[in-house]
Amino acid sequence: MKVKKENSMEKEIHAVGERTDKICAICNEERGHVVTSVNKRGQVSRVSCTKCGTLSTFKLSSRTSPRPVKTPLPYDRALTYRAGQSIMHTTFGVGEVTALIEPRKIDVLFQDRIRRLIHAQV
Repeated sequence: MKVKKENSMEKEIHAVGERTDKICAICNEERGHVVTSVNKRGQVSRVSCTKCGTLSTFKLSSRTSPRPVKTPLPYDRALTYRAGQSIMHTTFGVGEVTALIEPRKIDVLFQDRIRRLIHAQV
């Protein structure tokens, strides 16, 4: 996220693929959403829920309090992950664990798409 100063007020400029927190209308939970479109001024206009995939409009009033930025852990197939953790994959980049699938598989949301990875391998 870039910050541009204008008239001594800070304006946030966003890009498609970034994440922002919002209360999902379908899940009825506060969770990370992926920015799917921005207007000409770089303001978020539409987001997608990482859990249910619902597309919704984004208003600053729907944004929840900002979470502290998580430092992503390097991905290691031997480690055990949980939903909500951020990881850094050497090929796919930064991602967020969205679901645990079976005992040793996880779904991870990367900037381009959700990918299924293994974890907890001994």
